[in-house]
Amino acid sequence: MAFFGLFSKAKKEVLDQGLAKTKESFFGKIARALVGKSSVDDEVLDNLEEILIAADVGVQTTLKIVERVQERVKRDKYTSTSELNRILREEIGNLLEENRSADMHDFALPESTKPYVIMVVGVNGVGKTTTIAKLAYQFKESGKSVVIGAADTFRAAAVDQIKIWSERVGVPLVQHGMNADPAAVAFDAVQMGKARNADVVIIDTAGRLHNKVNLMNELSKIKRVMQKVVPEAPQEVLLVLDASTGQNAIEQCRQFTQATDVNALALTKLDGTAKGGVVIGISEQFKIPVKYIGLGEKMTDLQLFNKAEFVDAMFGE
Repeated sequence: MAFFGLFSKAKKEVLDQGLAKTKESFFGKIARALVGKSSVDDEVLDNLEEILIAADVGVQTTLKIVERVQERVKRDKYTSTSELNRILREEIGNLLEENRSADMHDFALPESTKPYVIMVVGVNGVGKTTTIAKLAYQFKESGKSVVIGAADTFRAAAVDQIKIWSERVGVPLVQHGMNADPAAVAFDAVQMGKARNADVVIIDTAGRLHNKVNLMNELSKIKRVMQKVVPEAPQEVLLVLDASTGQNAIEQCRQFTQATDVNALALTKLDGTAKGGVVIGISEQFKIPVKYIGLGEKMTDLQLFNKAEFVDAMFGE
């Protein structure tokens, strides 16, 4: 019990540090916008709109948040600027609660299907390979057996990189080398996972955001061959996005959700950006659960996304 308390405290510290740039930028701008103001008026709300958009919350989500804040101000008749942070925090929390995502508290897996197959998608450079490694590490630390499939066979360094990571983490890797058929790699990885009674199989895929039809065909083929071994595979299609790219991450999410059935998101590199608001925008706009957030280079810096903890870290408890 004491160990769990220490772990939770360490996790909270990583989250607080990871969102420090977003928090500092966000609240610094709000504080400047409120200088000389005693109450929340139209000018303050206009400034709030600009601040949220600058934090890459997204136009659509920003308008929804500002509209809700405005309704609260009208209803309460008089709202001091000191209360604005509280109202804003509550409305962002409410927005995240409304989206169809349940907080996870550990790296558990449903027991209904074994192996649980995660197909990881996303463009090159977003941290896809390191996210796979961190996921494998976290599952292994939770007592799960893991197999990785190197099905990104088009990029020269992709197979080599994931091989290095699999050796570091200490999990088996299925790879056929560069220019191999990605679907064949995925098939063999799932087959190995089933033969070994593995808990989870993680499949890397090509990170090219090329012609959407080709991308769709490629990912569909990978799914079809995996389903010959595990009919429900993949149970999770995890899209990895680089939070530091802001609106570009939202556009990538749009492209990939049109190409395949994405049902989980991982937002990486939150520690290196002031654009942490993109987590709110993506969650609200696409109604796809943000499942993981990346907050640093260490294996333990990939955390399960928890809505309340995220809002606490962004606003300060």
